[in-house]
Amino acid sequence: MTTFEDLGLSSELLCTLPPLGIHSPSEIQQKAIPMLLGERTDFIGLAQTGTGKTAAFGLPLLDALDGNLAVTQALVLAPTRELSQQIAEQFEVFSAHKKDIECLAVYGGASIQIQIKALKKRVKQVIIATPGRLIDLAKRRCLDLSQINYLVLDEADEMLNMGFKDELDEILSFTPKEKVTWLFSATMSKEIRRIVDQYMEAPREVRVGRKDEVNKNIKHEYAYVRASDKPEALRRFLDLEPDMRGIIFCRTKMDAQTLATDLRKLGYGIDAIHGDLTQNQRDKVMGLFKTHTINLLAATDVAARGIDVKDLSHVIHFALPDDPEYYTHRSGRTARAGQRGTSLALVTKRDLGKIKSFENGLKIHFEKVQVSLPSDIRQARITQWAMNMTTTKTESGVPTEVLEQVEALFASFSKEQLIHKLIALEMDKLGSHSSDQDLNVREKERQPRGEKRNRPGRQDETAGQSRGGRTHRKDPKGVHDMVRFMMNVGRKERVNKANLLQFICTESGLSKRQVGTIEIQDRRSYFEVPASEAKSLPSKFKDVEVNSRALKVVVC
Repeated sequence: MTTFEDLGLSSELLCTLPPLGIHSPSEIQQKAIPMLLGERTDFIGLAQTGTGKTAAFGLPLLDALDGNLAVTQALVLAPTRELSQQIAEQFEVFSAHKKDIECLAVYGGASIQIQIKALKKRVKQVIIATPGRLIDLAKRRCLDLSQINYLVLDEADEMLNMGFKDELDEILSFTPKEKVTWLFSATMSKEIRRIVDQYMEAPREVRVGRKDEVNKNIKHEYAYVRASDKPEALRRFLDLEPDMRGIIFCRTKMDAQTLATDLRKLGYGIDAIHGDLTQNQRDKVMGLFKTHTINLLAATDVAARGIDVKDLSHVIHFALPDDPEYYTHRSGRTARAGQRGTSLALVTKRDLGKIKSFENGLKIHFEKVQVSLPSDIRQARITQWAMNMTTTKTESGVPTEVLEQVEALFASFSKEQLIHKLIALEMDKLGSHSSDQDLNVREKERQPRGEKRNRPGRQDETAGQSRGGRTHRKDPKGVHDMVRFMMNVGRKERVNKANLLQFICTESGLSKRQVGTIEIQDRRSYFEVPASEAKSLPSKFKDVEVNSRALKVVVC
C-alpha cells in the first residue's frame, strides 16, 4: 500500500498528518503529489469535491516554498469565503513545523481593513483568496503578486459558475508568466479549457473517479420534519437512544456551536468541533469524546476530517450535504471495523429530492422513520429500565442489616404499590423537554407530482400584500411567506446574481433554495427569504464591510 512517505514529502509535513486522522493518501494525492514535487510544470487535476484535493496541492506547495524569502510566493484562488477559510485552516495545520511559512486567507464579507493590516504587518508566503477581494486588494496596492511562483485555481469550474470569468482573466493577466499554474476542477468545461489554452503551457493532467461506494453495514434512515422542528426532533432521537454515540453534522460553524450549546444546557453530553476552535480547545473536546465523557459531537464537514474514532453508532445529518461524496464521507464514520451503524438525516420538503438523488447515485436505500412522541419515548425507556433490572446480577449480595432495614420500611406496601413508586421515580428522572406534539410531516402535506408550480421569481395571488410594513409573498413552491430585504451593494460593486446568492448563503447559513427572487440595481440589491428566517437575518450581516463601508441589510 502506498504511504505518504513513498510520495517524497518532507518530514516536517509528514508528522502533521496522523493527528488529523490522515494515514494513507487518496487516489488524487497518490497521483498528484509526486508530479507536483518533481519538475516545475503546469498541472490539471480533475477530481470531485471530497477526494482530498486540498492536501494534494497543499502539501507539495508548502514543501516547495522558501521560508527565508520574505515575498508572496504562492496564490491560491477559491470560489467562496468558506472554501478559502477551509484551505487556510488546513494549510495552517500542515505547516505547523515549517515556522517560517505564513499563510493568510482574504475574502469578501469580512473587514478589508483588518486584512490590509495583516498584510502590512508581515509578508505572507501564501495568500488564499476569493477573486473579488483579491482584485480589491491588488488595486489598493496592498498586495504584491509580481514574484509569485505558484498559482493554484481550486474548484475552477465553480468559480466560473459563480460568474468570476472576468475576475479570473484579470488576475491571471497580472501574475508573472514564469509561474507554474495548478488547476483543480470537477469538470473540464469549454471555459476551463479556454483558461488552460490561454494561460497554461503543456500541463500534465490527472483524472480520478468518484469515491461513492458506501459501507454495506450502514443503515440509512431519514425523518421528514419541518425545518423549525429539527432541534426538537433531534432531541427525541437522542432521548430514545440514550447510549447513542455519534457525530451530528451541521452546515456552518455557527450552527454547530449553537446546537451544541443548546443541547448541553438541556443536559446532553455534547460539544462542538469547528474551525473557530484553537488547537487546545479542539484537543480538549476530542479528549472528552474519546474518553466517553461526552458521547456526541456537533461538527462541520471540514472540522470532522481530523476525527478518527471507530466506535460511532450514529451519524446524524442535521443538514444534508449537497454533494453525494460528502454524504458518503460523513456516513462512513460509523460502521467501522466490521460494526454496524446508522446514518440518520433530518430532512425537510426541500431535501426530499436529495434523498432520491443519493439513493440513485449511491445505490443505497433510505428507510423513512418516524419521530417518536415523548410519551412513547418514556415508555420505551421505562421498559428498557425494567428489563435491565431483571438481568442485574446480585452475586455480591446485600448486607443482612441493610436488607432487614429496607424490608421493614417496605412492609406496609403491596407489591403493586412498590412497583408504582419505582416507575414514578424513574419517570421523574427522565423528565421531558417538550409537549407530546407529533412532529412528523405526513405524506399528504407533500406536493403531489404533476402539480403546477410557479417559476422562481413569479408571484402568486398573495404577491404584494403587506403585513406589518413588510412585503410578503409566497415562495415559488407555495410553502413559505417570503420577506423582501434590501442590501446596499449593487452592480457598482461588481455584484451579480451568482456571487450575491453565494454571499447571502455563506453569511446567513441559508441554502440556495431558501433564497427567493434576487434583483440587482446599480447601488443596491433586493432578495427574499422565508419569513421564518427573516427576524434573525440582519444580525448575521453585522460588522460586515464592503469596500470599506458598512454593509446594511434591512427589510423593505
